[in-house]
Amino acid sequence: MGADTKVSPLGAGEPAILDGAIVVGGGAAGLAAAHALTKAGVTTQILEREQRLAEPWHRRHDNLHLNTHRDLSSLPGVSYPAGTPAFPHRSAVVRHLNEFAETHRLSIAFGVEVDEIEFHGAHWLLRTSVGLKAARYVVIATGRDRQPFIPAWKGMDDFSGRIIHSADFGKASDYAGKKVLVVGAGNSGFDALNHLSRVETGQIWLSARNGPSLLPKRIGKIAVHRVSPFMANLPTWLADAAMAATQRLVFGDLTKYGLPPAPSGGASRLGSDYTAIAADDGAVKAIKAGRVIVVPQLREFRRDGVVLDNGQSIAPDIVIAATGYRTGLETMLGKLGVLDAKGVPLFNGAANDPKLPGLWFTGMRPSIRGCFSNATIQAAAIAGKVAGLKH
Repeated sequence: MGADTKVSPLGAGEPAILDGAIVVGGGAAGLAAAHALTKAGVTTQILEREQRLAEPWHRRHDNLHLNTHRDLSSLPGVSYPAGTPAFPHRSAVVRHLNEFAETHRLSIAFGVEVDEIEFHGAHWLLRTSVGLKAARYVVIATGRDRQPFIPAWKGMDDFSGRIIHSADFGKASDYAGKKVLVVGAGNSGFDALNHLSRVETGQIWLSARNGPSLLPKRIGKIAVHRVSPFMANLPTWLADAAMAATQRLVFGDLTKYGLPPAPSGGASRLGSDYTAIAADDGAVKAIKAGRVIVVPQLREFRRDGVVLDNGQSIAPDIVIAATGYRTGLETMLGKLGVLDAKGVPLFNGAANDPKLPGLWFTGMRPSIRGCFSNATIQAAAIAGKVAGLKH
């Protein structure tokens, strides 16, 4: 703790109250929040359940690169080294997060799992794996993709092939010669298809419930994500129109290849159902070439294959569930009434619940700008709110 730390006792056997903030989660959003709070003069500690930073990035598949451009994917005061690709590999992200924490000398307690958070009027009580902790302010930064989610499909336990989540994609070369079904036409689904399109696989199928909000990674030599700050400042309807026009201009009418139309615009979906914008880097070409066949939704598994909603049967060797993630916050925060039916916080960034002062969330929504730029913006907004309450 810093020299200006103030603590007060809760009572016999209970922890002293940190007159500052506890940030739960040491990913990009949590690190950015802790830095902004510290810079604003707020004593801050990060509680990280893993034993090292960037553990999810360590665990993700070997082919993973950011869909956001290098210049818009760094945290304050730290840049990617010369020679980093425009869309950094996950290993570069791991190095960046560690360098950021070291550069700003952030206070991080590793191996601390937060089990439950309670509001005690003037402070927050955190029940953790290392005992009780208390603080005036709490920022939840555990991520919107904390727990990979696979639906409980009928018959999946009897399926003789493999079912994996897109988070466990592994190496693209692992799919050589294999017939693959990708379930989900969102950001994760297209990421898997982009990698599969570069490997000599067997037949690939894409099961799509909704059409994607889809943009190319590049138009010519221009990285499309570099215009995201401009797009983020447009009215939602205009950003929707710009993305739809770009998608149609670059890819043509994808419904001709079986993809359903998107239910609403790309910018609208970021706010309504928290669906991230997908990036194409080879998948559409594979769809147009017939290497990827778009099929209806998955109805059920059989031992030797998959039955689709139209009654058609296919026989993939591997099924990749690109079916999203859950926050996993129900146990920690379920009693507070701050989560929706899917466990997503009802507010994010500078917004909070007046009945629960001192509680904020960050990194819980997708953004046109991308998670790193958005983390920095939300961190500054939260730090401003906390600093205002302290003075």
